[in-house]
Amino acid sequence: MSITKYPDEKRLEGLSKQLDWDVRKIQCWFRHRRNQDKPPTLTKFCESMWRFTFYLCIFCYGIRFLWSSPWFWDTRQCWHSYPYQPLTSGLYYYYIMELAFYWSLMFSQFTDIKRKDFLIMFLHHLATIGLITFSYINNMVRVGTLVLCLHDVSDFLLEAAKLANYAKYQRLCDTLFVIFSAVFVVTRLGIYPFWILNTTLFESWEIIGPYRSWWLFNGLLLVLQVLHVIWSYLIARIAFKALIRGKVSKDDRSDVESSSEEEDITTSTKGPCGRSSSNGANRVNGHMGGSYWAEE
Repeated sequence: MSITKYPDEKRLEGLSKQLDWDVRKIQCWFRHRRNQDKPPTLTKFCESMWRFTFYLCIFCYGIRFLWSSPWFWDTRQCWHSYPYQPLTSGLYYYYIMELAFYWSLMFSQFTDIKRKDFLIMFLHHLATIGLITFSYINNMVRVGTLVLCLHDVSDFLLEAAKLANYAKYQRLCDTLFVIFSAVFVVTRLGIYPFWILNTTLFESWEIIGPYRSWWLFNGLLLVLQVLHVIWSYLIARIAFKALIRGKVSKDDRSDVESSSEEEDITTSTKGPCGRSSSNGANRVNGHMGGSYWAEE
């Protein structure tokens, strides 16, 4: 705790002489000690369950609300009579709940396990909160509801796949991940640019003309699109590895320091201090067992 969690070779040799232990035993001790700081599976399951519940409920609420809204079927309705568009109670609560949730994600990100895409997620939360607040202040709530609903449609699928992974239902996890990947790519790389960005960039310009906030609003939306491309690349890498190996692999975003998944696999497949087990416990129905890929 005071010097390092990952002693180098020289420090390991010094500890070996002080304790009269072999180096392998000391390495094993440090690995187990680091794993003690990792949150248990139950904690991660509860966190994913909370997010799954929220995403599913808010998506159902959003699609029910938008189904009877004219701008859901004709995006040009987002700009008719702008900015003198009424703010209904249903639309207000939809916005407030989404804003409160993303603020909670912004703060909890600093207490959760840090991962490789920490800065990307931080930028995503900033852009999302900025978009929700900015569109609410400028009464661009109609197109804002379309953006929110479009993003929620794939989020609950990811959380469902993680829940299945934590519960050791690997086949269900793989199936949900495939569905999530397809929905994510279609919505974020297809519907979002050709439906959302089309109306904010071109239809708004045509109907109400350019305005000062137009540049900031569309700039934030384009930032989200860049993040969508990055995440689609990461998802494609996982899917490609799954096709080659016949299983869904570890999430490429998890780093060594914050996510000890590889150490968990090593610990579960080996006895104390590196002795291999003979029961092949790292396989579940022909797939990788444990929380091997879904550490978001």
